[in-house]
Amino acid sequence: MDSTQIISAFVTLFVVIDPVGLAPLFIALTRDMTHAQRRRIGWRALAIAAALLTVFGLAGEAILRGIGISLPAFRIAGGLLLFLTALDMLFERRTERREGRTQGEEDDPSVFPLATPLLAGPGALATMILLVGQNESLPHTLMVHLVMLSVLAIAAAFFAMAGQIAHILGRTGTMVMTRLFGMLLAALSIQFVIDGLKGSGLF
Repeated sequence: MDSTQIISAFVTLFVVIDPVGLAPLFIALTRDMTHAQRRRIGWRALAIAAALLTVFGLAGEAILRGIGISLPAFRIAGGLLLFLTALDMLFERRTERREGRTQGEEDDPSVFPLATPLLAGPGALATMILLVGQNESLPHTLMVHLVMLSVLAIAAAFFAMAGQIAHILGRTGTMVMTRLFGMLLAALSIQFVIDGLKGSGLF
């Protein structure tokens, strides 16, 4: 895998995963949590996302083909799940559920929606399948996975700064950001569905 392929893979995964854009979403999804809770949720989400992306990079196409699921259908399903999260952010349902829980309970967004479909969404999983499929040699496959881990490391750095960013914004600023990014997340989820419909030939 030459330097051009490495740069291309990095740029592709960086744009699809978008660690910079995920930082405000991470703040919104972990609002009112302590630094320790944020750190635990961030690392858990990153670990799960890395595992999912690795599995799909190594055997994603075979898995989907084996259970009769097409990539367009996978994109549509991820878009619909993401839309439900966007609605929760827009109408503050997450806050209501959190306040209705006992003190020992925790609304944990690490698996859904952080690990999937935000970090390891349909686009990122499909990208891993496509990048590895360009050349199925061991060095190429290894390099694609190292590039993926480097992008997740950048996401980890932005997650680590979430507390400072939230402190600067304050509660009101964070609430405004939650609504704003809920709207953007809804648009992103619809785009996933549209991409899936285009890929299926129905749209």
